Amino acid sequence: MSRRSCSIYTVGIICALLLVLGIGLMVAQVFRTMMHNRLKKEIVLVEGSRVFESWKAPPPPVYMEFFFFNMTNEQEFLNGAKPKLKQIGPYTYREYRYKDNVSMVRDGAMVSAYNTKSFVFMREKSVGDPAVDSITTVNIPAWAVMNKAKGSFWKAPMVSIWMDSTGSGFFTTRTVDELLWGYEDPLLARVAPTNPDVEKVFGLMYKKNGSNDGEFVFHTGQQNSLDYGRVVTWKGESKLTFWKSNQSNAINGSDGSAFHPLLDKNERIYVFTPDLCRSIYMEFEKDVEVKGIPAYRFTPPRSVLASKEENPANEGFCISPEECLGTGLLKVSPCRKGAPVVASFPHFYLADSKYVDAFEGINPQRTHHQTYLDLNPTTGVIVRANKRAQVNVLMSRLSGFPKTRVLNETIFPVMFINESVVIDDASAARVHKLLTIVTLGSNFPLIIVGLGGIMLLIVIILLARDRKQKVRQTASHTVLTDKVIPVVAVLSVL
Repeated sequence: MSRRSCSIYTVGIICALLLVLGIGLMVAQVFRTMMHNRLKKEIVLVEGSRVFESWKAPPPPVYMEFFFFNMTNEQEFLNGAKPKLKQIGPYTYREYRYKDNVSMVRDGAMVSAYNTKSFVFMREKSVGDPAVDSITTVNIPAWAVMNKAKGSFWKAPMVSIWMDSTGSGFFTTRTVDELLWGYEDPLLARVAPTNPDVEKVFGLMYKKNGSNDGEFVFHTGQQNSLDYGRVVTWKGESKLTFWKSNQSNAINGSDGSAFHPLLDKNERIYVFTPDLCRSIYMEFEKDVEVKGIPAYRFTPPRSVLASKEENPANEGFCISPEECLGTGLLKVSPCRKGAPVVASFPHFYLADSKYVDAFEGINPQRTHHQTYLDLNPTTGVIVRANKRAQVNVLMSRLSGFPKTRVLNETIFPVMFINESVVIDDASAARVHKLLTIVTLGSNFPLIIVGLGGIMLLIVIILLARDRKQKVRQTASHTVLTDKVIPVVAVLSVL
């Protein structure tokens, strides 16, 4: 066998081995499984892991925007006209958040922490000065006190007298600063001496600057990657006590700061939200891309806040039949000391149209009012998010308060928030690097198949050249034979 033939056979054998090995590894997904297992070990909430420090102190900047609904026809509304609202905002604050008092518990299987938040006003991202701009809105302290005293033979008249003497009406005009961070309310000042649970100061964000929502205990994800970041207990309890059913009181999912790696489009993402006093779920909507990072967009469907008729699973959130509201609303009175506070998405997005039609100035738009999470499916990292929620007050006729007789039941918007974050460039670069490693590792069999393909091409070229050379040699032999035969014939004659 010639040296050329040996070379061809050798390259052919190498080619066959590479192709068989590469295709075998692709079918078995060995490298893909190895990389995914490695990723699961890296993404855990323990000291020294790839994600622990960024979980404790997230580097991307978070912004909290507040939008208020200014009431422009208070007297006309009390006389029966449709309320007119004007949206004013945003008043933007940089939100600094970090995990405080972090400690490993239960032999390192879980980690406890407090989610501490603080806010700093950003004038350049706001429409005005919160210390100067005034808003006319529902008098939440007055409605809270009236709801507590309604139906009482002696409490209701007493509260009515206090309201008249302090000038407390159904609506109030306060600065944005007062509405957010607190002011001493004259009616609450009268009630406080008679009830130790009542404070004189009221504010939508009162005592929430530099504070936390209580202790959380999380799964680290070491035992099961699907449990990564999942809340085990909140304030020492594994379930809530606000609602009627076990399903409604369940604490499901994470706190919104961590999600397990290797997400699937068909799964539901659960988030426990102390502000809503419940867990909500999100479903896949579409593929997106943020700073070159691929992501799945998850968003709450209409069924999350649907009525019990539309979604029977939500019946547990109805403490009593009269507190069962329509689609798009959640009465959170049980965890707001009985105050008639109702949560919804901004501008009653995804709610029944009757709530939108009750006002002038309400215009729900998916682009501006949808809550969503954009998660990288490989790592579970949040690359972009917008949490949007609206605070409303239930205004209705109350027994013992004659002035409320002119009112029909109205879910009155007060303000809504937009808590947003986009991954910073440094974090995006780290995610890109990790995704590149995972992609190369997972696709290593393809590289082997590619090398096998190149070797196959070399074999084909060598075979073609060898065949061509043999054809030339055959042709030369034929010509030589044609020349030799006549010479032999002549010699034979001679």
